Amino acid sequence: MSLLPRPCTGKQKPAQPLHEDGLQASALWFQISKFEMATTSTATFSIGSTVSFRSRGSPLLQTKPSSVRFVSRNSLASFSGLKAGASVNCDSESSFLGKESSAALRGSIALKAQKPNQRSYYGLQLQASYKVAILGAAGGIGQPLALLVKMSPLVSALNLYDIANVKGVAADLSHCNTPSQVLDFTGPDELGNCLKGVNVVVIPAGVPRKPGMTRDDLFNINANIVKTLVEAAADNCPDAFIHIISNPVNSTVPIAAEVLKQKGVYDPKKLFGVTTLDVVRANTFVAQKKNLKLIDVDVPVIGGHAGITILPLLSKTKPSVSFTDEEVEELTARIQNAGTEVVEAKAGAGSATLSMAYAAARFVESSLRALDGDGDVYECSYVQSDLTDLPFFASRIKLGRKGIEALIPSDLQGLSEYEEKALEALKPELKASIEKGIAFVQKQPVTA
Repeated sequence: MSLLPRPCTGKQKPAQPLHEDGLQASALWFQISKFEMATTSTATFSIGSTVSFRSRGSPLLQTKPSSVRFVSRNSLASFSGLKAGASVNCDSESSFLGKESSAALRGSIALKAQKPNQRSYYGLQLQASYKVAILGAAGGIGQPLALLVKMSPLVSALNLYDIANVKGVAADLSHCNTPSQVLDFTGPDELGNCLKGVNVVVIPAGVPRKPGMTRDDLFNINANIVKTLVEAAADNCPDAFIHIISNPVNSTVPIAAEVLKQKGVYDPKKLFGVTTLDVVRANTFVAQKKNLKLIDVDVPVIGGHAGITILPLLSKTKPSVSFTDEEVEELTARIQNAGTEVVEAKAGAGSATLSMAYAAARFVESSLRALDGDGDVYECSYVQSDLTDLPFFASRIKLGRKGIEALIPSDLQGLSEYEEKALEALKPELKASIEKGIAFVQKQPVTA
């Protein structure tokens, strides 16, 4: 199966949008508390699971997963209901926009006088200069991901692609008064235009496993989708960062690598399997288990992005914390099977879409910060690697303007006995998944 329209046999149903979970829509809820803005008020805009605005002296509670506080002393043009001031403070208490992101946000907002042909919002210059394309944007992951990326102050253009139903998503998002321009692209004929000049390509496109479908059936469908989309990226934005979300990531990243090699544009520093959700889950579950402040928790996750190939290194948790053997086994199993936990909770109505979108948005923001020159950006990702005897492996990496600046080997040193055994146990399965992806492309010629 490919992205090309299937031949019509009798009455044909409309094409369904490409996405990992098979859902037609999803929603993110943002709570906005009412406030009245005076020239001397302080307003807070929080980015995260909630958004709240609060004027000075307001009795309303303020939610602060991550916030940017603008102190207003003059009545200026408004943006998102906020007014400009002489200072910008960034407070962070979330894992999405953490301490590093706050610094990046400060760096992306410059208090400058407005120049001709330069957009100004409430007196602040937002240095939004990066183009992001989301392929599979009408799906259950794609829609909330697009919303979160639309909120980034670093994005100037957000291109949304799918084979159906993307026009309405783009129209809806375009009403949000954040800097980026939203454009929609539908079907294979418009895919090339969607990708021209893009800095970051995110691919959540794919289908879920359905009743009666074998794992091989699922692999063949999603493998073809990823192959087609990466071919288009190679032709239209060969220097872009490519983020692969489509499952099985353990195989689809090698597929993307082989396609890019055959196209003659493969740069291993710019191809990423998005495993951030494993880190997000590990941080969340550990913080809950040990009653820790979430913003302080950091658990590296290595290996792959499915089942036992997901290996949280609990011995490397920061801040340092001790676990019993039972806790290690329980937490490891929960992190590895967290996707099933969501599927069961949704009673067959979908999979992990919102948390995946959140994690993917975090990785997009990290990539944009790196492109923008932030020299302190680290994430875990499934990439081409020489840290083990496997050609692809998830580990912590340092990101820079040209992609991966360094793999971080220290996480793999001094592992616990449990982690050493788990690492050896995951290798055969991960190796087989990698070889399956490579063989898929080698059997099929890449479109010229």
